[in-house]
Amino acid sequence: MCGIAGFVGSGDKGVLARMLDRIRHRGPDAEGILCREASGVHLGHRRLTILDAEGGGQPMSTADGRLHIVFNGEIYNFVELRRELEAEGVRFQSHHSDTEVVLLGYRQWGEAVLERLNGMWAFVIFDEMQGRLFLARDRFGKKPLYFSQLSGVFIFASELSALREHPAAPSSPDPLALKKYFAYGYVPAPRTLLAGVSKVRAGCYVRVDVSSLAWSEHRYWEYRPEPDEGLLRQDPEDLAGHLLALLDRAVQRRMMADVPVGTFLSGGIDSSLITALAAKHVDGANPLQAFSIGFREVAFDESVHARSVAEALGVSHHLDFVTLDDARGVIPQLLRRLDEPFADSSVVPTYLLSRCAASRVKVALGGDGADELFAGYDPFRALAPAALYNRFVPRPVHDGVRALVNMLPVSHGYMSWDFRVKRTLGGLGYPAELWLPAWMAPVDARELGDLLCGPVSEEEIYSEAIDAWGGVADIDPVDRATCFFVKLYLQESILPKVDRASMLNSLEVRAPFLDIDVVNFARRLPASLKLRKGRSKWLLRRAAAKAIPAAIIERKKQGFALPIGKWLADGELDDLCGDSAFWSGKLEEHKLGRRDHRLALWANVTLNGSGLLAKVRSSEGL
Repeated sequence: MCGIAGFVGSGDKGVLARMLDRIRHRGPDAEGILCREASGVHLGHRRLTILDAEGGGQPMSTADGRLHIVFNGEIYNFVELRRELEAEGVRFQSHHSDTEVVLLGYRQWGEAVLERLNGMWAFVIFDEMQGRLFLARDRFGKKPLYFSQLSGVFIFASELSALREHPAAPSSPDPLALKKYFAYGYVPAPRTLLAGVSKVRAGCYVRVDVSSLAWSEHRYWEYRPEPDEGLLRQDPEDLAGHLLALLDRAVQRRMMADVPVGTFLSGGIDSSLITALAAKHVDGANPLQAFSIGFREVAFDESVHARSVAEALGVSHHLDFVTLDDARGVIPQLLRRLDEPFADSSVVPTYLLSRCAASRVKVALGGDGADELFAGYDPFRALAPAALYNRFVPRPVHDGVRALVNMLPVSHGYMSWDFRVKRTLGGLGYPAELWLPAWMAPVDARELGDLLCGPVSEEEIYSEAIDAWGGVADIDPVDRATCFFVKLYLQESILPKVDRASMLNSLEVRAPFLDIDVVNFARRLPASLKLRKGRSKWLLRRAAAKAIPAAIIERKKQGFALPIGKWLADGELDDLCGDSAFWSGKLEEHKLGRRDHRLALWANVTLNGSGLLAKVRSSEGL
């Protein structure tokens, strides 16, 4: 795992060195630079050494000097691809570098190499003969890649803060992106909070002509449910066994490293299953290392469940206890380092967990992707009753019910009953394609105009959600919801959260549930094999029953939570809340217990805590 940066056009080695210094945490082990003054191409790389310490240095070039690559990520099927290339007469210089497989695979197969890769990646290849840059990002965007094209320069980097070290980089805010941030809690690709800076979208690549700096983006993969109703006629136990075998293979692939590998273990189904499978693929004399965070405050502590799983599986368990004061104490520093903000407070415990794991390993396996692919979130269960409610309850009655529910006392507990009911009824005021983003929105779209002092178009703000919901015709609403959660929530919030929290600790996190073979199986599952009679992750639970204790499978789902609502109500985060009339009013209502504004206030805390976006805040009056 690494960090990459570079540019074409104006600039020198000093500029590139400053860009790389910004992402030193992504690759503390080594630095490499390649400059081609004639073409103005500068490539830089910071390395976190996981594979082939001797032969995997970057930037890496082909033997004839035609192609050069800077690569961030891991390719889990590189051994098979290397054998295939060698069978076609390709000769390698390194012993077992996955970077060289990507480089020579591109030379042999061109852009089609992307379709063969199983892993996570963000890389840039410079083809000196064709005078072209090739930027590519993996199917789910697990690894970040930003770019900007201005007059006389094309800039790219793993993080916005590195890109902005180039003197020509844009610094003005994107007003629409800011609206989307408060509507979603993140900024969907390709936009960023800076006008003129884009993200390479997940499943896409970008071609750049070095001479003209003209660029074009192309899609090579997109998540799309293709339910196979024939699977309903198969024995569920056989399907569960097949899913378990796919996951086992995915875990085995991700155990490949020249450094220690561990797992994140919360005690829930997903992390417990990954840990159980990983434990099968380690040397018996050196048990698998699993890492958990525990809180001294019982209401937010899951460590008892993690400990019981670790004991049942016989893994070496590392449990780091922190107090809520400890967690609150890291917030200001962490928010300053997040690069582009996203309004998910679970980044704090994720950061603490990554810090715990990084003290002993360089690689950890996590359970990300399971909830999105197998319908694990509460909104999946809410779709059917919401449709009935929306069909039979007239609008005037709905508005009255919503007004009455909003009068309920506010509770700051984790996913409290009043919080869920108020969010659900608020979302039902929108068309069905907007329920999901409205249920999860930090700021209701109807209030964005008051916040940003201008008109707001719901269709424009939620254009990505509308496209995700309606992008596939004639499928179950549960499958439509998976499109939203995979294409937006997973790709733009969950994965960036884990990437930033882990890489700030120089830790690589791998996601077996996002193995392409597992994903392709999940895409074919009919909705009733994911959600059945209100039971989420139905088939995955049956698969997990073959590997982990039953008590874990039956356990109520709990997120990685902190008492953000209570902290805000108690004034613990006042210095990060802002003092505009809008936010002062929200904070006062929250403190008085009239309304629960935890999501909106935390979104603003995250924005205000980011040193990167000071200009955005001042220009927009936030």
